[in-house]
Amino acid sequence: MEKQLTGRVAVVIGGGSGIGAAIAVLYAREGADVAVLDRNEENARAVAEECRSSGGRATALTVDATDGEAVRAAMDRVVAELDGIDVLVNSAGVLDETPLLEMTEATFDRVLAVDLKAVFLGIRWAAPHMVERGGGRIINIASQLGIKGGTGLTHYVAAKAGVIGMTKAMALELAQYKILVNAIAPGPIVTPLIEGLSAEWKAAKQAELPIGRFGQAHEVAPTALLLASSPGGDLYTGQTLGPNSGDVMP
Repeated sequence: MEKQLTGRVAVVIGGGSGIGAAIAVLYAREGADVAVLDRNEENARAVAEECRSSGGRATALTVDATDGEAVRAAMDRVVAELDGIDVLVNSAGVLDETPLLEMTEATFDRVLAVDLKAVFLGIRWAAPHMVERGGGRIINIASQLGIKGGTGLTHYVAAKAGVIGMTKAMALELAQYKILVNAIAPGPIVTPLIEGLSAEWKAAKQAELPIGRFGQAHEVAPTALLLASSPGGDLYTGQTLGPNSGDVMP
């Protein structure tokens, strides 16, 4: 079977673990050259090595996704090393459970910086390279909580709702350049991200799910492949797709 991303260059921010890592590896298996960007150097290198085992090129860059100049430099380096950018996945994220009446300004700011501002920065500095290429695909990892809300997660919900809204705005603005911008809003997925949630929160959430279980990162990655591929993803822009175990049914 022909690989779906042959000749494409993909950047995965937050690609060192969880959903981002699963997407990076699947993209490599489908023929893409992959740049794995993560603040954890060891994780990024390990995922890049797994990507290379599929036969393509891969590079690992240690980047603070909330630092605009660092993100800008990283995108320039990806172009220098891999010859362009066709696909960007924004998957960096943090999550902790904090009741609203106990939430500090610093806690709120930290989550908004990683889960929302970093998405803007990734797109701001990858999109110009896509314009030069004549088009591209941008995939933002949001959350179903950005649609339905969640207790103890005001900061996270605000950030993910912002990602969904920003996806729509950027889709409208970048369509003229043949850049398609979409979001994925997973339900609870078994990744390091949910380690900050209590056992009680997880048990209550699992009981709500029609499918009856949390998802796995490799079950989300195919949605990102669809959005990056052609013709599969050609008609999607400004959309939010929901592999969420039935937690949200728009």
